[in-house]
Amino acid sequence: MEYHETHEIIHVQNMLGHRNIKNTMIYINLEQALFTEQTDKYYCAIAHNEKEEQELIEAGFEYVKDRDTLAFYRKRK
Repeated sequence: MEYHETHEIIHVQNMLGHRNIKNTMIYINLEQALFTEQTDKYYCAIAHNEKEEQELIEAGFEYVKDRDTLAFYRKRK
């Protein structure tokens, strides 16, 4: 479930305490089999300045595009 929410393999490996990524992949493959339908739902945010951009990146948002003086970010729900 943690991988389904975060899509961070290394995070899940550390959370489960696995030394070998192959052990973690067993759970990743299980998650992918259970949740075959990928959702395209995102939280969206706009950064107006560098400080806001930094906060969004630290919160796990990914950059999408710039428009005028705004930077658009998204994070999977």
